[in-house]
Amino acid sequence: MKDLCADLLAEYSQLASLAEAMTPQQWVQKTPFYGWTPWDEIAHLCFFDETGMLAATDPEAFTADTAELLKQLGSGLEIDVIARARFGHLSGSQLVPYWRQRFERLIAALSRMELKARLPWYGPMMSVRSFATARMMETWAHGQDIYDFIGKRRLASDRIKNIAHLGASTFSWTFINRNLPVPEPAPYIELQAPSGKNWIWNDPPSEQNYLRGSAEEFCLVVTQRRNVADTRLKYAGSAATWLPIAQCYAGPPEDAPAPGVRAVRY
Repeated sequence: MKDLCADLLAEYSQLASLAEAMTPQQWVQKTPFYGWTPWDEIAHLCFFDETGMLAATDPEAFTADTAELLKQLGSGLEIDVIARARFGHLSGSQLVPYWRQRFERLIAALSRMELKARLPWYGPMMSVRSFATARMMETWAHGQDIYDFIGKRRLASDRIKNIAHLGASTFSWTFINRNLPVPEPAPYIELQAPSGKNWIWNDPPSEQNYLRGSAEEFCLVVTQRRNVADTRLKYAGSAATWLPIAQCYAGPPEDAPAPGVRAVRY
């Protein structure tokens, strides 16, 4: 858990440092993610880091908070509107230190827990390991929206292996979530890490059913920040059915951006 928490803290901190350098004008402009502003992106992360802290330290309070959230969503409010209501009194420059305090407290709480301990969440309970990995994935994905908006290339690190593993392990989930038959077998996956290492899932190797290429590009696809057509990933077999609809996060089925829409080249 120590290594995973260190990766999570590094991911949070990298995005917080980027956000701290933004101008007041940048905070209120629209990103490529459904027209959300950088403020909306950080507020969204902060909202679920706060509720995550409740899940880790006060399950009863989390249950009450969840009931209220579901009531608001049921009334037609979108999650970005709910987050604005909670944090709208904070400017972007005020939101970052508030958020930093919350995610540091969350990581401190998680670091004291066993990897297999269970946390209540929205839907089935999650292991602490899965919860921390999901928080890292969401932070990384929303961070990408802000990097794309600013027009700055993010320096990738091998901690994205956590996200790549989540992407590889949600192969079946992508199809089940869409009420589609799961193609078998899952593809052999061989990805190149930012450090140059090779990461492999689903041995043995196959020349008919595979996915090969950049781990960073794979993470961009499974978090739906890039269309697979805008990457250099090579694939065949069941991967060809999977990658255009790949989704490594919970919730209703969503679609990747259309080809070319977020094909950023720095």
